[in-house]
Amino acid sequence: MRDIGRSTIIGIAIASLILFVVAVSAGNNALAQATRSSPAPAEAAPSDDAPIKQIALTEKQIEGVLAAQKDMNALDDKLPDNPNVKPDSKVIAQLDAIAKKSGFASYAEYNNVVDNISLVLGGFDPTTKKYIGVQEVLKQQIAAVQADTKMPAKEKKQAVDDMNAALQTPPPVIENKGNIDLVAKYYDKLAGALAESEDE
Repeated sequence: MRDIGRSTIIGIAIASLILFVVAVSAGNNALAQATRSSPAPAEAAPSDDAPIKQIALTEKQIEGVLAAQKDMNALDDKLPDNPNVKPDSKVIAQLDAIAKKSGFASYAEYNNVVDNISLVLGGFDPTTKKYIGVQEVLKQQIAAVQADTKMPAKEKKQAVDDMNAALQTPPPVIENKGNIDLVAKYYDKLAGALAESEDE
């Protein structure tokens, strides 16, 4: 019974990550806005509707994200919820410092790695921990929410509506298939760390 509850929680967290990825790819995320507000030197800021810049992930990058996550989560509350509001320059400087301490050139690079991880992570079945694709995960989550008899009807409707909306906007195709194997290797750690950042 405990495993079912845990799987449901992880599943909802993954669904949240999927919505996060969709929002990032659409340019509607505060973290993405923070990244755009603080481009690395000699980099032009991408447009608000720029897709995720897909990269081939490395173990070093994933380990850097895991190392930085706790400190990054502590600053989440200081970022504006509205993507049209420019984050405080002191907060951006702190984010850059954490990113650099964790092996990234900048917060923008760190955020791009998180986006790439989230893009892949959103396609993992939380029960089997196998990659099945974002659309299939969403369909499973919709079925699970619809079957949940303890969830209040209003929350259930909102969750199903949100996931159905996400189904209508498919995420980008994963260009670097090796990222799937790498994320699979770190699945438990990444799902836990990135789900914590969604909860805070």
